[in-house]
Amino acid sequence: MAIALHIYYSGAPGQARAFARAMMETGLVDRIRAEEGNLQYEYFFPLEDENTVLLIDRWENQQAIDFHHATPMMQQIIHLRDKYDLHMRVERYTSDENGLPDTDIAFVRQ
Repeated sequence: MAIALHIYYSGAPGQARAFARAMMETGLVDRIRAEEGNLQYEYFFPLEDENTVLLIDRWENQQAIDFHHATPMMQQIIHLRDKYDLHMRVERYTSDENGLPDTDIAFVRQ
């Protein structure tokens, strides 16, 4: 059962995007993506909110998340989050092992 986290980082104008750039430029994103159990670590920018960045962070299981949280990288992430004075809203989702139901698949264009 995969676990997806949607983490919304918000702050003063330009700060969330600066945080995402710093995460990329420092190599933290590449290191997180290389961690065992990481399935996705990707930033998105909502069109209707220029002061927020959405991180979609997917892991194979809770153990992989716990391992990630115990790495020294977390202190670097916390430091950057504090540097840019960002606040977070987090949503957590688990995968449905059965996939999409037929009633939803009918609306998916391949």
